Amino acid sequence: MNHTYLAAAATVGNPATNIAIFCAFVAITMVVVVRASRNSRTAADYFTGGRGFTGPQNGIAIAGDYLSAASFLGIAGAIAVYGYDGFLYSIGFLVAWLVALLLVAESLRNTGKFTMADVLSFRLRQGPVRTAAALTTLAVSLFYLLAQMAGAGGLVALLLGITSRAGQSVVIAVVGVLMIVYVLVGGMKGTTWVQIIKAVLLIAGAALMTVMVLGKYGFDVSHILHSAQESVSGSANKAVAKRDVLAPGAQYGGNATSKLNFVSLGLALVLGTAGLPHVLMRFYTVPTAKEARRSVVWAIGLIGAFYLFTLVLGYGAAAIVGPDRILAAAGGQNSAAPLLAFELGGVVLLGVISAVAFATILAVVAGLTITAATSFAHDIYAGVVKRGVVDETRQVRVSQIAAVVIGLLAIGLGILANGQNIAFLVALAFAVAAAANLPTILFSLFWRRFNTTGALWSMYGGLVSTLVLIVFSPAVSGNKTAMIPSADFDWFPLSNPGIVSIPLAFVLAVIGTLVGSPDRTGKDAEMEVRSLTGVGAETALAH
Repeated sequence: MNHTYLAAAATVGNPATNIAIFCAFVAITMVVVVRASRNSRTAADYFTGGRGFTGPQNGIAIAGDYLSAASFLGIAGAIAVYGYDGFLYSIGFLVAWLVALLLVAESLRNTGKFTMADVLSFRLRQGPVRTAAALTTLAVSLFYLLAQMAGAGGLVALLLGITSRAGQSVVIAVVGVLMIVYVLVGGMKGTTWVQIIKAVLLIAGAALMTVMVLGKYGFDVSHILHSAQESVSGSANKAVAKRDVLAPGAQYGGNATSKLNFVSLGLALVLGTAGLPHVLMRFYTVPTAKEARRSVVWAIGLIGAFYLFTLVLGYGAAAIVGPDRILAAAGGQNSAAPLLAFELGGVVLLGVISAVAFATILAVVAGLTITAATSFAHDIYAGVVKRGVVDETRQVRVSQIAAVVIGLLAIGLGILANGQNIAFLVALAFAVAAAANLPTILFSLFWRRFNTTGALWSMYGGLVSTLVLIVFSPAVSGNKTAMIPSADFDWFPLSNPGIVSIPLAFVLAVIGTLVGSPDRTGKDAEMEVRSLTGVGAETALAH
């Protein structure tokens, strides 16, 4: 590492300005959360915001949930360093929404109540299916939280000049504590308003930087691309200098294993969104199925525009900042967007963009935490332990206790993952979601013969296989960029296990259904009618 660059990056901007802007955002959003919490009287208010959000409002909140630190910091950094291959994250994340829109959004809203497990257990055996769904929800949420916490550590390392892992660990802990406060005070209603504010600020900030980059090059995209290639070619790092960032293969080329890893990554990204519990829960915050569809259309429009911005921001960072400085910065690849902001608009723009990035992390982790806590309280505690006989106040209290425990666990995992590219870490969460949740969701909605055995085999098989392959992959050990660089137990060659675990989960669902005995709940026809038409859904949601 070039320590001259590190020193320059460590003192970029004005720490006092950065902290002041961030504190202003926290203060404003905390006021919003407190005001929103005044109307949270029932479990439905706490878990789903009282279903009082319109389609456009919920669409903006979904965009806020989805456009995480991975989207802003991770993808911009990946494009800046790897070019074309980095943009594949943007394409995968965006295309994934078509699966969510066309297959699951309306049906989930019609069939469920609070959580994904409501849908999965509707016509299957309640206890085992709710338990499995809650465990997969917790696993996906923790992986996603891990990525956001790692982003927080890298971002603050850059802004405040904190280069020691101990100092960054303290920052990650502070983010975790703030996240817990948001969830405890505001519930889903307060969290949703934070998401809306954050989404508007993030998209506006990215749009402003995009216009500034384009303006710097006479609004000629070709000029930006060629300048980025020249900057990369002039890198002092010989490996970086050899890259052709305008063609595929800089990150996922060269050998068969690398190309297979790319296919695995793409499969996880495209299929993962429709299995993300914190995104699926958003469909319950609107009053009708029509509003659920509208919210997804709004989300696709906003998310699509943002990912086009990342193309300009990533290549702009490569051209203006340069890959050497980005890689040597305290946040590594994740520092590309903040460093670009500093070059474009100095201390003030850096402070604003960094505060928005930090707000992005806070808002997303709050949404993830309430999803995981709700699943535990509603599915495991109320549904399994108490068998549905529990008052709403107690259910909300259990959810709040779970939020604290999950927050503390996320802090510990975030400290472990600090320094990893967060777009890559989020891709692991997508792999878990696609393998553990998507097959069961699709078969529950569209295959009448599907039974509890098939659901359990698919969820546990998909979850365990994904986790095992991740643990024994190059992402965790065996190289300098791994989570545990000193260890070496990477017998699985691919960094993302999607190409193995996702098909395996579908196969297990089919085999489990064929060998298992049929469920005799008598709700097959009711679920089919409700999921396709919405008839009966409003009455159930009201209770």
